[in-house]
Amino acid sequence: MKHRIRSLAVLALVVATACKKEEPAPVYEAVAIGKRDIIVTAQAAGAINPDTIVDVKSRASGEITDLAVETGQLVRRGALLARVDRRVPQNRVSQAEAAAEVATARLRNAEAQLRRAKELFASRAITEQELETTTLDVANSKASVISSTIDLENAKIALEDTEVRAPINGTIIAKNVERGTVISSPVSDVGGGTVLLKMADLTLVQVKTFVDETDIGKLRVGLEANVTVDAYPNRPFKGELLKIEPQADTIQNVTMFPVLVRIDNKDGLLKPGMSANVRIGVGERRDVIAVPNAALRTERDVASAATVLGLAEADFKTMLEAAKAAAAPPAGTPSPDGALELQGKGGAPTDAKPAADPKAAATPGAAGQRGGAGGQTGRGGAGGQMGGRGGRGGGNSDAFSGGTYIVFVQREGKPTPVYIKTGLTDLDYSEVKSGLKEGDMVLMLPSASLIQGQQNLQNRMKSMSGGLPGQSNTTTPAAGGAGKGGATPAAGGAKPGGR
Repeated sequence: MKHRIRSLAVLALVVATACKKEEPAPVYEAVAIGKRDIIVTAQAAGAINPDTIVDVKSRASGEITDLAVETGQLVRRGALLARVDRRVPQNRVSQAEAAAEVATARLRNAEAQLRRAKELFASRAITEQELETTTLDVANSKASVISSTIDLENAKIALEDTEVRAPINGTIIAKNVERGTVISSPVSDVGGGTVLLKMADLTLVQVKTFVDETDIGKLRVGLEANVTVDAYPNRPFKGELLKIEPQADTIQNVTMFPVLVRIDNKDGLLKPGMSANVRIGVGERRDVIAVPNAALRTERDVASAATVLGLAEADFKTMLEAAKAAAAPPAGTPSPDGALELQGKGGAPTDAKPAADPKAAATPGAAGQRGGAGGQTGRGGAGGQMGGRGGRGGGNSDAFSGGTYIVFVQREGKPTPVYIKTGLTDLDYSEVKSGLKEGDMVLMLPSASLIQGQQNLQNRMKSMSGGLPGQSNTTTPAAGGAGKGGATPAAGGAKPGGR
């Protein structure tokens, strides 16, 4: 009998130990919030281009007899670049000089005849008509002198045009001809003539890039930009947003706006054609209380989060109503935009249908950061679409004004929902304007737990209602939340502001 009792005791101990080992670990992580800097940038990729490019042509046609420069050479304005065969223009100058001398001699002769004609007319030796004819000869001779002088000047200009000189201070970036090449002048060639050289002022360069339409509203001319190139990965170059083109381009079904960023390149380190990554600063907050975006919940997914945390439905509803009442301002208090704050304002309307994919529903604004022409896949969206084009889910926020969200805070040993207002946000953190204080312990739930909690909630609703006619169990991502390759739940919590 004692042996049997001892065996039962050992069995009970083993069972108790096994049960203890199988106790589930906490499904959340408690994190103390603190102060940090939040910086929001619009990112894009492009290539270095000269700020000013000049096509150098010759006004003279003929054979290149001398080429005085090479590519990469820095030249000053007025420096000799090339010479064209001078023989024909020189002959024309000689002809024009001879014609001018003849015209001058004829003028002197006509003036002498006019003086004699006047004397003869005074003595009644010739008629008035003969005097007028002599006067007309003088006028014609003067016109011939003027015409021959102009022809001589034009011939000299044509001779000077055989010397091609630099129109600007700059660098030779392309050479299209060699000595012996026969070129045509743009003056005589309807095709525009031959381009001898290309010059560029490389003291100023620019990057042309493309920015997603959802980010273009945050940009304005004059914003500071940081530019990095592969040749100098550890040296950022300071730039300035020069221009935002008014006409959008569609690239891989994504609407993008061309943007120009100008960079000071007095050191000459940046070369045309280099690949460049551009970061344009659009918002900054220093030393502010910030909450991890993974802790943010909207009213669409807060019920599933409560289920994961083990909160009873009735208790959770009571706690949520209390949190909503505590966060609501006094009646008639104007909000920052001039409208009255409405009690219960959250990331989505309270009567919104729960999304089948809790993480997609928890992504207010565009899920994932929208990159530029670099085609970067945004976090929280699905890969494959250019610039990280994420979904537009529910939620009342953007990267600047923030929005209203729910976080779970560890208070008196249990999770408690709290409404908070957020401000500027980046991919990882959001500025806290109200609702939390430094040191509060917020709870972050992993994506897998939320998805399972959402599924359990749906199963419970089906068991109570017997299922809705025609209802599908297929997981539906938020609009735009997936690109090619199917739906991908966003990592972490709500991503405010679409960044």
